[in-house]
Amino acid sequence: MIVIGLTGSIGMGKSTTTEMFRSLGVPVISADEIVHELYRGEAAPLIEQAFPGSAPDGVVDRQVLSERLIEAPEQFARLEAIIHPLVRAREQGFVEAARSRGEPMVLIDIPLLFETGAENRVDVIVVVTCAADIQRQRVMARPGMTAEKFASILSRQTPDAEKRARADYVIDTGQGLDAAKRQVADIVAALSQSTTQGQ
Repeated sequence: MIVIGLTGSIGMGKSTTTEMFRSLGVPVISADEIVHELYRGEAAPLIEQAFPGSAPDGVVDRQVLSERLIEAPEQFARLEAIIHPLVRAREQGFVEAARSRGEPMVLIDIPLLFETGAENRVDVIVVVTCAADIQRQRVMARPGMTAEKFASILSRQTPDAEKRARADYVIDTGQGLDAAKRQVADIVAALSQSTTQGQ
């Protein structure tokens, strides 16, 4: 079974591209979705303990936590030490279940794939990209986004050019949805062929 790791900087179109893989029958799990679940569940008390006032009602207030981290970026390591092992455990369970079902491939959407060393846990890396001006336009249109917050996020992410250089496949979402869908279909076809040949 091929484990695809999909990544890309903020605003590049990861979520939309992930759904394109899902629509072609590829089982998908998203690190962001796992984090959302953890923030409403088992991670909330741990985060409240580390960042008092960030999860007062048993659910992490993402806005409060984000503001705290922008003020003290050195605290990101503390948050990641809590979250990353829990996310990895969920991803591992997902992969093992898919393997036991005999799935030919699965996709894990990992925004911080290179930053967390996750490239060692996947077989193929797909990087989603677009022009910097398109990226900025998409990100700044998000509710609650500020130039400061955008800059803070980018500062923690591996540069887009480096991601593309380290990718097995690159999908450019700046050319429109139809072009992106064709790129995704080509990747799935190529990987399906390689799994068939490997049997």
